[in-house]
This record gives sequence, structure tokens and C-alpha cells, in this order.
Amino acid sequence: MKTKLSFILFALLFLASCETGKKTLTAYVNPFLGTATLWEPEDLGYVRKIKERTWGAEVFPGSTLPNSLVQLTPVTQYRSGAGYQYEDTVIYGFCHTSKGHWNLLHIPLLPVTGEIDPTDFKSGYSHDNESAAPGYYQVFLKRYGVNAELTSTLRCGYHKYTFPKDADKMLLADMKRANNHVRSWNIEKLDDNTFAGNQQVDGNLHFYAISNYKIDRIESRGEEKDVVSIVHFADSKKSEPLELKIGFSFVSVDNARMNLETEMINKTFDQVRQEADQTWENLLSKIRVTGGTEREKSLFYTTLYRSFLWPVLRSDVNHDYMDARNEVANYGARNYDDPTFWDTYRNQLILLTMMTPEVSVDIIKSITDKGEKRDGYMPTYFHGDHASTYISGTYLRGVTGFDLERAYKLLLNNAYVPGRGGRPYLDEYMAQGWIADKDSIGIPFYREFKGGVTKTVEYAYDDYAIALIAKELGDTENYDKLMARSQNYKNLFDPSTGFWRGKIDDGSWVKDFDPYYPYYQHMYREANAWNSLFFAPHDIQGMLALYPSHEAIDAKLDSLFTEPWRGYEVHNMTGFIGNYCHGNQPGHSIPYTYYFIDKQEKAQFYLDSIMNRFYDMGADKLAYAGMDDTGEMSAWYVFNAIGLYTYSPADPEYIVTVPLFDEVKFEMEGKDFTIRKQGTGRKIKRITYDGEEIDGWFIDHERLKKGKELVVEVE
Repeated sequence: MKTKLSFILFALLFLASCETGKKTLTAYVNPFLGTATLWEPEDLGYVRKIKERTWGAEVFPGSTLPNSLVQLTPVTQYRSGAGYQYEDTVIYGFCHTSKGHWNLLHIPLLPVTGEIDPTDFKSGYSHDNESAAPGYYQVFLKRYGVNAELTSTLRCGYHKYTFPKDADKMLLADMKRANNHVRSWNIEKLDDNTFAGNQQVDGNLHFYAISNYKIDRIESRGEEKDVVSIVHFADSKKSEPLELKIGFSFVSVDNARMNLETEMINKTFDQVRQEADQTWENLLSKIRVTGGTEREKSLFYTTLYRSFLWPVLRSDVNHDYMDARNEVANYGARNYDDPTFWDTYRNQLILLTMMTPEVSVDIIKSITDKGEKRDGYMPTYFHGDHASTYISGTYLRGVTGFDLERAYKLLLNNAYVPGRGGRPYLDEYMAQGWIADKDSIGIPFYREFKGGVTKTVEYAYDDYAIALIAKELGDTENYDKLMARSQNYKNLFDPSTGFWRGKIDDGSWVKDFDPYYPYYQHMYREANAWNSLFFAPHDIQGMLALYPSHEAIDAKLDSLFTEPWRGYEVHNMTGFIGNYCHGNQPGHSIPYTYYFIDKQEKAQFYLDSIMNRFYDMGADKLAYAGMDDTGEMSAWYVFNAIGLYTYSPADPEYIVTVPLFDEVKFEMEGKDFTIRKQGTGRKIKRITYDGEEIDGWFIDHERLKKGKELVVEVE
């Protein structure tokens, strides 16, 4: 029977909200969505042969608030993205940080009873006795007979453990374990009811914990890597649940205590849980939809929820934080960790700017501070650059509460100064306008080389984004240079094949070229040639002109979506329509290309297919087609469901699509603008805003801010 307690909870919340006359939006959110892995060939697009688990969305089901320091969530296996995989059957502990990129999972704690083996203390659990909602997680630990409930504030976690009657209550702290290598750790009793410590993993997280039971002692058990700490409580067989209020800080134990005393100290578990729910309700209610099915609303509000889990807070209630020099700093604003730029620049960061501009301002202040103190470059992430796109897209949308000139100085270093911390292979890119690749035969998909094609076309777009900032600041010289460089994407277009293709050092094409073969980073980053088509969002007409005719582009796009995937098993590429892969980011803007050859309805056909197929897949309907990558996959759904997309996120405009819902009300800067769909079908007949017909496919941000009605007429 596939019915899970999480869905029973969903139904109860739905009924309760109906009784009060108001449907809560948090009742639509399913935090388990995205936690499952794809196993079936029809979902994967190939037959599994390799042992490695195919990447899932890599998301966590636990308690958190929007862009919070704390993610209080179960660990079912380590080195597993966010630490939780729905198909797993055991829980090792409840950790306090999570991302989805195989790092973090600070300070795992587990309630235990009886004799404890430090090499084997995990507990079985069942999805039939597990539930989650925004700001809340619950599970029954079979081994210990403990019902665990978790909730949280921005910087604090609240654990509530209901033990069996007359059980001897203990808490196991697995301080030597996390997703990363643990460099150092400490846990100690401070007084009758408090204990504290730290764990240095990806950042040194300090904690200060208060228990409602008096602490008898803390002992270590085990040897070397299997050492665990056991917290023993006095009068531990009393009937009251064990409750722990824990403050966290990346600065000090004293700051962790300050965070706890500010956010949670005098609150009950239910009060913290209700406040967390209300925080999420307030955010989700900034977009209110009418029409659509219950499934579509659940997918919409769950993906909206997932769009606001990263970047995460790294400063305390007094704004102290650890800076790039590993020194305590404070500039009077919230400090955040870096965005995952290569993924989220496409959409999620702009959604953040639209809905919580104050958070975007503080994120840009944070990355500027880090860049100035670390190496003189604006932080990059993983592969590309793209802070330029976020900063340009934010500033040009009228969100200007940060120092643009300071940010611009760093971005110019990214664009012009080769060096560690900046753009890889920048000297090569500047010298010849493209980055060379190898011409080796039979390179396996997982080998990492330069990724010259992807870097070249993305650097060209970054140059364009920085040029937009140069224009704002009146820097004509750099504007002209960077706009010229933004045309570099053309240098790797091969007219004989119609693909972007790698070149070797002498300027000739890579001979071993198969557009169907995927690479991790040879020519293309996590893609094949098909999924690297048509990326020049800043120069649509120039991109189209590379082809002999619109008919040729139409045929190329049709082939992308109809040529079958050749059965390559790549654990980070799943979810195919032909050779289009929605399970990784590089191709996410390709379907809109149909718009520019007067075939908009074809684009909408595939957009609808993607939304319908790739967000609740698998046997339990809880899998994404690929990694959520800290909200990019989710934000793609959110935008397309409401009828807008950030085709060129550096520009303050959106391409208009056919909304999934009949009506959308979007609160932005204190005003609601409305998106209304008229008619049925996929072909857009006319677009109007405030009664005035829009010329073309784009609506600019400034007009939306006026709070009028965008009508999409379809047939």
C-alpha cells in the first residue's frame, strides 16, 4: 500500500484548514518530494548496469526555514547528497545542516536506549510512521521505540523525543561523522541542564544545548573512527518526553547561546512549530494560484518551497560571522553562504530577488565581502562564473541596496585577470576567444578536462552581464570590450553539423565528435552536444543567424526532442524527451528557441510535457528527473507554472509562457500583479498588460511592478 503517513498528514491539514474557512498553502507542500531515487528503466532512460546509485534530486525532508542556518533532518546514509534517500530503511541520526551536494550534515544526534554498540546504533524506521511539513519532521525509531519530532528557527533546532515508558533515556552524538571529513570536534557538559561543543566539517559549527532533563554525564565509547559520545540524563525514566533546544553558530559557543536565548529559549515545541509553519505560509502566499489540479498545486507549492532553501544564513542574531580570512566580522547585515551559481543563476536566484529582495541584497553583500577578503574575485561555483548574471539581474530589477561599484570591481577581475579563484582558462579565452579541448579518442564520460565549449559560451554570456553593469556605471570602455567578447559563443559553432563543437589547440575541430555521447567535462559540462544547443540568451538573432534558415532550426529542435537517447548510462543525466535531458541544467533554456522561429506552440508542448513528467516520478511518485541543485530544478517549474521564465536572467525581463493555472496573483514589492490565462490550448494568440498588447514574447520587470494584469490569450 503506497499511502504514507505524510499524505495522511497532508489530508488532515487540508481538512483542518477547510474547517476554518481558509486553505493553508503549507498543506500543499510535501517535503518528501525529491527524496526518492529513480530505478525504473522507463524513468531513467536506460537500463541500469553500473553499481553507482543514479543521482536523485538530493534534497532533505527535515525542518528548516527559508534560507536558514539550520536544516534539522534525518541521515539515512552519509556521502549521499542531502543525507536522506527515501529507499533507505535505517536512520543514523538527526543532523543540523544539509545542502544536497555531498557536504555538511553537522552534529548528528540520535535518541537511544539500552546497551549501545558504537559500531552499530542505527535504527530501522518505516514510511508508514514518518511525516513532514514545512518546519516539522517526525519519525518513529523502531529499534529504540522512540517517536522523534523536530522543528526549528533560523539558527536553532528543537528536538522532542517520546521514549517508551520506563525507558532509560540517552542521546548519542556521532561527532566524528559527517558528509565531509571531520577535522575536529568537542562535546562537554557545562552545568546541570546544558552541554555544548563544536564540529569542524565544512565550516566549524558550534552548538549550545539545553535539556529539560538534568545531565548526569557525557561519556565516550568506541575506538578511533567509531568513537561516539553518550549523554546520560538523571531521572531519565520519567514519563516526560526528552526535549532539547539547541542554538548554533559558526562563530562561537557564546554566540550559539545568544542565538538560542534570542530565538527559542522561552518557547514550547508546538509554538516553534506553528511559527515555522506561519513563516512558510507568509512566503508561499506571495504567489497565489487559482485553477489547476490538486496534484499541480502540490507540485507548485512544493517546488516553490524548495526554491527557498539555499543560499543559507551564516551569521548570528547580532550579525557576527566568520569571514573568508577565518576572522570574526560584522558589517551590520546578514551574511550568507555562496549561491550555487552554475545551477541557480538561470532562475532560482532571480525568483529570490523577486520575492525576497532583502535577502538578495544581503547575499550580494556577502559574496562581495568574501571576494574582497579572499582573492580579489567574485566567488564562482563549480564550473562557470555567473555571479555577474545574478548581480546584473538583481540591480536592473531595481533592487539596489548594495554597493554596485564594489561588486563591479571584483567582476572585472573575473573577466580580465587570470588566476586561482577566477575563471579557469581565462588567459586562453581572452587570447583567442575560445577554450581548446583534447582530441583524444574514446574519452569516457566521467573524465574531467577543460569543458571548453560550455565554458566559452557561458563566459560570453557572463561578459554580456558585466557589460550591462558597465553601462549602468558609465564605463564605456569596458562596456564596448565586453560586448564584443559576448560574441565569442559563435567561435565554437560548427556550421557543418549545426552543433557547438570543441576545437583543439591549432583551431581545428575535435575529430572524435559524437553529438549523442555525454561527457562530465570534455567539450561539454554534464551534457552532450544536443543539450548544449542554442545557448546565447543575450543575442537571440545572432544565434539564429548561425543557421541557414528558420526551417533548419525547426528541424534541429525537432530532432533534439525525437532522436532517442542512445542508452548511455550516466548517473547525473536522467529524464529524457528524445535527447533532451531535463535531469541536468545545461539544456533548460532550449525549448524556448521555438518561440523565435514562430513555433511557440511547439515550445509549450514540451514545457507542458516536462512539468507533467519530471517532478513526481518513480514508484512512489517522489523523484525528480535529476538533482534539484539547491532549487534550480524547482524554480524552473515555479516559473513555467505561472507563465514566466528568466530566459536571459541578466536582463530585467521574462519570456511569457502559457500558465499552468487559470489565474496567478504574485505579490512583489507590496503590490500584486496578476497573470490570467484566457482560453485553452498551447498557442498564444495575444499577450496584453493592463489592456495594452505586448509586442513580442517578453514582459519587462518594471511593468510587472506596477501591479496590473498580464493576460495570456491562448487557442
